[in-house]
Amino acid sequence: MKIGTPKEIFEGENRVAMTPESALQLQKLGHSCIIETGAGAAAGFDDAAYDAAGVEVAKTTDALWEAADVIAKVRAPSEAEVSRLRAGQTLISMFNPAGNTALMEAAAEKGATVMAMDMVPRISRAQKMDALSSMANIAGYRAVIEAGNNFGRFFTGQITAAGKVPPAKVLVVGAGVAGLAAIGTSTSLGAITLAFDVRPEVAEQVESMGAEFVYLDFEEEQQDGSASGGYASVSSPEFREAQLAKFRELAPDVDIVITTALIPNREAPELWTEDMVQAMKPGSVIVDLAAEKGGNCKLTKMDEKIVTENGVTIIGYTDFPSRMATQASTLYATNIRHLMADLTPEKDGVINHDMEDDVIRGATIAHEKEVTFPPPPPKVAAIAAAPKKEKPKEKTPDEKRAEELAAFKAQTKNQVTLLAVGAALLLGVGLVAPASFMQHFIVFVLAVFVGFQVIWGVAHSLHTPLMAVTNAISSIIILGALMQIGSNSALVIILAALSVFMCGINIFGGFLVTRRMLAMFQKS
Repeated sequence: MKIGTPKEIFEGENRVAMTPESALQLQKLGHSCIIETGAGAAAGFDDAAYDAAGVEVAKTTDALWEAADVIAKVRAPSEAEVSRLRAGQTLISMFNPAGNTALMEAAAEKGATVMAMDMVPRISRAQKMDALSSMANIAGYRAVIEAGNNFGRFFTGQITAAGKVPPAKVLVVGAGVAGLAAIGTSTSLGAITLAFDVRPEVAEQVESMGAEFVYLDFEEEQQDGSASGGYASVSSPEFREAQLAKFRELAPDVDIVITTALIPNREAPELWTEDMVQAMKPGSVIVDLAAEKGGNCKLTKMDEKIVTENGVTIIGYTDFPSRMATQASTLYATNIRHLMADLTPEKDGVINHDMEDDVIRGATIAHEKEVTFPPPPPKVAAIAAAPKKEKPKEKTPDEKRAEELAAFKAQTKNQVTLLAVGAALLLGVGLVAPASFMQHFIVFVLAVFVGFQVIWGVAHSLHTPLMAVTNAISSIIILGALMQIGSNSALVIILAALSVFMCGINIFGGFLVTRRMLAMFQKS
């Protein structure tokens, strides 16, 4: 099959659905590739790069649509592009089938097969084709960069000769793919990062990235993200009020707010109200990643950047992935390539459109002159349900004191028992052993006891340098070897010399290793 990629006609769209690298991989599947001239220029891929990768360059849009058996695009097709489709042709692109019903029906009437990249089911096997996650990852990263570009201070705190700069405080609302990308970028830049999400299972993910999860003082069982493919679900009115109250409490303190909350097939929920914007400090920034669906902020204007009367900048851009066109195109083209690999299992250049396959069926919205949207639920659960965790009960001061007292008593009892047993054994040995032996034996037992008590209290991270220096000190046996060198026996002298040699290595090596290990725990 010939896979073709036209130039995107949506204004401001810089991405391209095929890169020279992805074209090479598609050719390994037995396909040939064609691209419209200039289609990759805005993403940094010129026609020469495609030509070098063995891709045919079509001079006109008409020539590409006529030659290609499979059309791979980024944006949803326009009416004019749908009219170009023919029977048996396959279109792969973002589509938003719930909002483009007429275009979907028109494509089905023409007998074309349409696969929506935004309908790829969220199951483990399909992660490599999940274009929504790929683009959301870029959007989350870019949102922090845009916020930093419009924020008047450093993200990280600094103490300089000219004065002290406090760290920025960033609040990320929604900890999905975009939210987690924003959290990772914000923490890596040194900001104090807070995050909130209605899904309880993401709290550990947020905290593992160095951010602080914002908990609500509200008891309500939230739906596990596994029931909705990892997306958030609608909350109760009571939960929403508690959520807004928490945001009003945080609004005066945060410098940057990044909102990413979306619910599939719904308008974006309003989470940052006008009074919250007014409560923010002048110079603060809000980046609304849900602007295309109405916005999480009341004052957001789609595709615009505005500054409120109190000096808060609100960014409502909807083209964050397109602002990083090279990276976005590389990831999206890889998603397309993986989908084509599933459609071409034999790698013979022949598409096998298996409607029994969960991924292919889920992404297909029109096939054989029929609209196949919405798809049935996948046979495999999208995400395994998180195990229910019992919330640990907070102990009272009296309970904590009682536990500490019980632990102290148990430890004391163990130590007294061990001392009593040791004393009894030592006494038993003394009854049968000669006095000269007991002098050395008692010193040996005391040395073992003291050494055990000292080493037991050392932190685990220091065990290796501790053992190295112990090894060096223990080489005091070199004194015995030196004394034996003056022996009349040649065998004893040889053994003593070998002992001195090996103990010397032990001494110098032990201190050298100790010095190197301790240097790992020091800051120069």
